[in-house]
Amino acid sequence: MNEHTFFEWKRSERLTAALALAFCLLGLGLQRLPGVGFSGKLSWGLAVVCLVLLGLSRLSRRHRGWKILLRIAQIGLAALVLGLSAVEVWVIRAGHRDESAQPADAVIVLGAGVNGTTPSVALQTRIDAAERYLKVHPHVPAVLSGGQGPGEDISEARAMYNALTARGIDPARLILEERSANTRQNLQNSLALLPDDYHKTVAIVTNDFHMGRVRLLLNTAGPGRVVQVPAKLPWWWLSANYYLRESFAVVNDQVVRPLLA
Repeated sequence: MNEHTFFEWKRSERLTAALALAFCLLGLGLQRLPGVGFSGKLSWGLAVVCLVLLGLSRLSRRHRGWKILLRIAQIGLAALVLGLSAVEVWVIRAGHRDESAQPADAVIVLGAGVNGTTPSVALQTRIDAAERYLKVHPHVPAVLSGGQGPGEDISEARAMYNALTARGIDPARLILEERSANTRQNLQNSLALLPDDYHKTVAIVTNDFHMGRVRLLLNTAGPGRVVQVPAKLPWWWLSANYYLRESFAVVNDQVVRPLLA
């Protein structure tokens, strides 16, 4: 007998439909929170995945080929979830390592968004962490790295420079790197501005969620030792959004880009 109504569907199909609805509602809710755009888009994406699985499940009743395709989709999705979960655990563990008390030969502060001339929340926390580190280690030079992107009236490096000098950091210690458009360029361009002797120990100031990906990129960039100076975001939901996004960014940097290169 054909099952046409919702309550006549298999339990797994009803659950998949309910999950699709839940992800849609979550996406709508997240759209109202500032700074969590990635989580909202991910929720919509998961809703689409659930609907695709539901459609394949319904079609599998009619032809064996659809059932095989459903199993392939389920296995592929399970492998993807397990892989991303493993990456997420690693990103979280890397971000919780704080070495702010340790000295370094030089500091690199990585940029983040600027709203006009005002630092974003992420950039402001990096400025705060850089100020603390530079005041504890008063003779260490620092490269402020970040170019000027859409919606930014000044470069990210200049925004950091303005804030740090206003807080009493000697401008002579600060080197501006204003050409970078992404993390890889931040690191490459910043290291190129430092004498080789300063590569022995480099302190990296960035947000905690960002630290794992930075460490992976630094493995190919060449500094001797890295000191982690993590900056924490003020709200847990914002931090959760960026930690979640970062696992996808790591996969993109380490898997997708090399395959497409």
